[in-house]
Amino acid sequence: MGDDHLLGTGTRVLDASPVRGTLRVLATPEDVVGLMDSGADGVIALVRDAGATFLAPIFHELAGVICTNGTPESHIGIVSREYAIPCVMSCAFPHGEPAEGATVELDCAVSPAEVRVVDG
Repeated sequence: MGDDHLLGTGTRVLDASPVRGTLRVLATPEDVVGLMDSGADGVIALVRDAGATFLAPIFHELAGVICTNGTPESHIGIVSREYAIPCVMSCAFPHGEPAEGATVELDCAVSPAEVRVVDG
């Protein structure tokens, strides 16, 4: 995929092959409860709080996690390593965040990690 599809970069938590999924912005425990009902398989979660513990009930189902702040030593980084879930911390989106429901690819095989939009 070319650079024109690159949305953002950040610090990878672990070396992992690229994963694709549907982006869901999760800001509250209520957002997680909604996914508990429908399932989180194939979801790449976008969160802002690196210390967020509300992902715990669905963490094992997620395809990946993107956090806009924090470090690999943050709560989300530690848990993603434990579950071997691809995760990028302190992800910056210079041209704006991807839209809710977009199909994105999270590539933690490169450093810095990359988030790309996936065409149809």
